[in-house]
Amino acid sequence: MAAAGFHILTKPIGPICNLDCKYCFYLEKEVLYPHGSQWAMGDDVLESYVRQYIEAQPVDTVHFAWQGGEPTLLGVDFFEKVVKLQAEYANGKTIENALQTNATLLNDAWGEFLSEHGWLVGVSIDGPRQMHDAYRVDKGGQPTFDRVMRGIDILKSYQVAFNTLTAVHRANAPYPLEVYRFLRETGSGYMQFIPIVERIARGATQHGLTLIAPSFKDEAQVAPWSVGAEQFGNFLCSIFDEWVRNDVGRVYVQLFDVSLEMWMGMEASLCVFRRTCGSELAMEHSGDVYSCDHFVYPENKLGNIMDDGLSALAGSRKQKLFGTDKQATLPQYCRSCEVRFACNGECPKHRFIATPDGEPGLNYLCAGYKMFFNHIDPYMRFMTDEVRHRRAPANIMQALGHNVRDRAQKKSRNEPCACGSGLKYKHCCLGTKT
Repeated sequence: MAAAGFHILTKPIGPICNLDCKYCFYLEKEVLYPHGSQWAMGDDVLESYVRQYIEAQPVDTVHFAWQGGEPTLLGVDFFEKVVKLQAEYANGKTIENALQTNATLLNDAWGEFLSEHGWLVGVSIDGPRQMHDAYRVDKGGQPTFDRVMRGIDILKSYQVAFNTLTAVHRANAPYPLEVYRFLRETGSGYMQFIPIVERIARGATQHGLTLIAPSFKDEAQVAPWSVGAEQFGNFLCSIFDEWVRNDVGRVYVQLFDVSLEMWMGMEASLCVFRRTCGSELAMEHSGDVYSCDHFVYPENKLGNIMDDGLSALAGSRKQKLFGTDKQATLPQYCRSCEVRFACNGECPKHRFIATPDGEPGLNYLCAGYKMFFNHIDPYMRFMTDEVRHRRAPANIMQALGHNVRDRAQKKSRNEPCACGSGLKYKHCCLGTKT
């Protein structure tokens, strides 16, 4: 059965990385493969993957995403082969590539390659030096901030488009504005904020893993580096308040863009907020395909592209059930929630706590998302109305700016704020800096 519109996160070097980030959930996936495994994707697997993936996509533009581990460990030569194979099998389609990297190995050769071929680069960086280096260290436990910043300088010097991926954890979550302003000043025009939530089993599973799936029933505890639910909500609200008053249309934050989609009644472009999932798969260096990047567990292995074919794996009954289970297992507490249309229970990986009435399957981050989505509601309504009237969502900044000037007219602190938020002026735009 063919699968339409699926996407693959490709791991051409598996979990192998030059860093040893303390919160990384993927490093331990090494135990899923035999000792002495050849981690670099073989030429036969690479060629088969490029051909099958292009053939399987029913669209004119095909997007490849390369991750790890750290894919730059493979060197520029590997990705030169990628580009040649894509050209060979493109069959008239446009090919686009994205590379997710820790940026520590970027040099002039990488800058030239990425610039020449127009690749988009995602850089993993967790904020200013102290917050970044809290967890993102190398194999010797040494900080990596300076090396990442040198990598970003390489991208800038070669005019390579890049965005930033920031893991939100216990070390940086208390400092949302410091993180956001740092990224903005660094030149990131598109930001992703990814909550770090992991559970550690008391003992390793039969497969040798200690960071376990939500279905794990034995004793486990939330990892100490995981962000708290309300802490994550406060982090998002603080950044949103800065962004909505100053940076709409200038800085793009993935979650805020996706939220506007949902308030407009569209299906979320980000898988974690869709009603069902299953269209975002992961492929290891060996050609093994798993249901999702966050579900690289033996029970979620679909097969290997050299044996079963990529399209058949993506369209398999097992994968379809994986996708529909997201909606089918949603607790009643979520089904009756006022922000279900936006959240939809978020990622199934985080659904390991119980609802207030004891039903299993509630998302660990529920309180944070409920806080955030309720907080942004009046602003999203305003921007949605602007879009529907063919006006710019960025007009909200002007609307909020008028309220700032109201301070000079001694507007009553207890009057409803004119921005339409539903809050009293003292709790809304009164606190906005001019």
